[in-house]
Amino acid sequence: MSGTPQIGVLALQGAVAEHARALQAAGAEVRTVRRPEELEGLQGLVVPGGESTAIARLAAPVGLMPAIAQRHGEGMALFGTCAGLILMASRVSDAEALEGFDRIGGLDVVVRRNAYGSQLDSFTDQLDVQGLNDPLPAVFIRAPIVEQILHPEVEVLAEAQGSPVAVRQGRMLAASFHPELTGDHRLHQLFTEMAGQ
Repeated sequence: MSGTPQIGVLALQGAVAEHARALQAAGAEVRTVRRPEELEGLQGLVVPGGESTAIARLAAPVGLMPAIAQRHGEGMALFGTCAGLILMASRVSDAEALEGFDRIGGLDVVVRRNAYGSQLDSFTDQLDVQGLNDPLPAVFIRAPIVEQILHPEVEVLAEAQGSPVAVRQGRMLAASFHPELTGDHRLHQLFTEMAGQ
């Protein structure tokens, strides 16, 4: 295995190119993933933002969500942003729109979709993130919120307005916001290091 982590970006919807650029800047070799067989050989996968229901629907015909969950169980690291956090959460408090569709699961949190309101309620913030020396710029667009931590292994890395917005559990990293839209690649760097371990 080479020293360069192989990281995929789920390319069904969302800021795929921006995630790929951030990962490349962090030293990863990147490829896009649309089908289960494209997960082969990856040490990590980014599940980008977008619309969680649309991503789940697009993934369903090829069984992509169970395949991602299986590969994670075999050791592949996961990084979910915005909709990615929703798809990785073990529970979604307002999951009606997702009923009947597979999600990845495994991250022991309860999330609520679009908790900060509509697109018009989007905002940016400077977050103090555990392990980073300087504040991290964060873009929140129709962002989910972590309502509850379900397991002591879930580590809260950052909060905004009193709620967790970045968490880590084992080989899972997740954020309510869009770190790929700021030009600050430190979270992608953290994930690249996680994937390479």
